[in-house]
Amino acid sequence: MKRIMLMKGLTKMKISARNQLKGKVAEIKEGAVNGTVKIDIGGGNYITAVITMDSIANLGLKVGSDACAVIKASSVMVAVE
Repeated sequence: MKRIMLMKGLTKMKISARNQLKGKVAEIKEGAVNGTVKIDIGGGNYITAVITMDSIANLGLKVGSDACAVIKASSVMVAVE
């Protein structure tokens, strides 16, 4: 299971997770408790995270906001064609 944390904007905070994908919020789908945040990380690539509506509000996320998806994975699979 991959764990994704969202951060608003860019920061100089040091964290242990090495996979940090910076981008802009492309879409937010609001639900009753959780929302889906889609981040454009460039090159036609997007990453999507499900976070609480409280977190979306606390981070002040809006379409067009700078955001960073921080991924902490306990295991990573590699695939080739």
